[in-house]
Amino acid sequence: MIVLGLTGSIGMGKSTTARMFAEAGVPVHDSDETVHRLYAGKAAPLVEAAFPGTTVHGSVDRAKLGARVLGDAAALKKLEAIIHPLVRADSDAFLARHRAAGESLVVLDIPLLFETGGRGRVDKVVVVTAPAEVQRQRVLARPGMSEEKLASILARQVPDAEKRRLADFVIDTGEGLDAARAAVASIIAEIKG
Repeated sequence: MIVLGLTGSIGMGKSTTARMFAEAGVPVHDSDETVHRLYAGKAAPLVEAAFPGTTVHGSVDRAKLGARVLGDAAALKKLEAIIHPLVRADSDAFLARHRAAGESLVVLDIPLLFETGGRGRVDKVVVVTAPAEVQRQRVLARPGMSEEKLASILARQVPDAEKRRLADFVIDTGEGLDAARAAVASIIAEIKG
């Protein structure tokens, strides 16, 4: 089974590209979706213990948690120490299920693949990119996003140019959905041989 790592900086179109792989029949493990699920379940009491007042009705309130950890390197490290092992366990179970089912190709959608040392967990890496101005427009259109938040997030991410240099495949989502979909199909065809 080939494990394809899908990554890209914030606002590059990674989630949309992950959906394209899924629509093409490739099983996708979405780390962001997993975090959402964990925040509403088993991670909530752990996060509340570490950051009192950040849960509401047994689920993590992302706005409250963000206010506590964004811009605070120590707090972010503490949160990552809680969340990353839970996401890793979930993705390991995903891989085991699909390996047992005889799947030939799966995608691990890992936003911080390079930042968290995830390169060793995958066989090939797809980096999703877009021009910096397109990225900025996409991110600033998100609710609650500001120039300061964007700068803080980008400061913690490996620069896009470096990610592209380290990639086996690059998909430029700035060229539109049809071009991205064609790139996804091309990558699948190349990998499946």
